[in-house]
Amino acid sequence: MSKTIINSSDAPAPIGPYSQAVKAGDTLFASGQIALDAHSGEMINANITEETHQVMKNLDAVLKAAGMSFENVVKCSIFIKDMNQFGAINEAYGLYFKENPPARETVEVARLPKDVNVEISCIAVDL
Repeated sequence: MSKTIINSSDAPAPIGPYSQAVKAGDTLFASGQIALDAHSGEMINANITEETHQVMKNLDAVLKAAGMSFENVVKCSIFIKDMNQFGAINEAYGLYFKENPPARETVEVARLPKDVNVEISCIAVDL
């Protein structure tokens, strides 16, 4: 089985010793993305909806760098700072999975990198 490191200049560079994604065989393991704009370096977080959309744009960039799209995603993990924001996050997230959404868990956590409100990772497979 081959292992390939995936990087996209359209997603934020890692802020630690990890890769944006690793493709092992036909499976892509995408690291958690936050709402950091890759080009400006600014956080996109005026509200939780905007923040969630930026996270999903970053995930999309990583998926595209691997030759995939949201249709390839089979599992997502969502980490949120405040479960009271679940509805707004869920609504924005749902726009990216209109048919056959992936498996998922959503977990409230005490703190996230750069004190963001939401971080999302995913697993995708070549179909």
